[in-house]
Amino acid sequence: MVEIKRRALLAGLAALPAAACSRLAETAPARGLFNAAEGLHRAAHRALAGRQALAPEYTREERSPDIRGNGSLTVDSDDYRAELANGFADWRLEVRGLVDRPLSLSLADLKALPQRTQVTRHDCVEGWSAIAEWTGPQLSVLLDAAGLREEARFIVFCCADTLYGRDYYESVDMVDAYHPQTIVAHALNGAPLPEKNGAPLRVRIERQLGYKHAKYLTAIEAVESFAEIHGGKGGFWEDYGDYQWYAGI
Repeated sequence: MVEIKRRALLAGLAALPAAACSRLAETAPARGLFNAAEGLHRAAHRALAGRQALAPEYTREERSPDIRGNGSLTVDSDDYRAELANGFADWRLEVRGLVDRPLSLSLADLKALPQRTQVTRHDCVEGWSAIAEWTGPQLSVLLDAAGLREEARFIVFCCADTLYGRDYYESVDMVDAYHPQTIVAHALNGAPLPEKNGAPLRVRIERQLGYKHAKYLTAIEAVESFAEIHGGKGGFWEDYGDYQWYAGI
């Protein structure tokens, strides 16, 4: 009960900017306030939970009967539909950017790596939650294989889907990138990841809200800053000003 209340409190802090008036949020004083609040939220979350503390894990018997899709439910392109029909045999995941050894990995390559299976709770900023079993290699394994350069500060997740005509993407810092429960999931509840849940690959960042768990993953890019990436704020919804970049729970 204490854990649930703590996660609910932190989820509420993460969603504060979404509840603010959009016109107010466009003013310089409001932007400064929201940025300061985000910094306080990140510091408070990591102080309460610890940098490498694990999110709660559950038994298979506690899994929810269905894991709803949210945001994009598919990728509206002929290439994606062809990949879906072919079981994603030709899908590639790139690991690129500030790395010494860029990678291009197939699903078979990812499944051949050491796997982590975890039963965790997905918490959506919209207020719903669901418990599910996710399987895939830890993100840290991919980053180490690629050889991160010293100047890399963030990991950006590039996606095949679009919303409102813009590419979806998300990002985390190195603390969350190297968290043991941050995985590149290819399976949900012991079966290949369904289309509505981000097939063939999605990232699971178990100590962050659901919008950070990018779906339809095509590339993982190590960067020094977000300045030249889309809107420069580190994520699709963050660029719109709807949600803050750090969404720890």
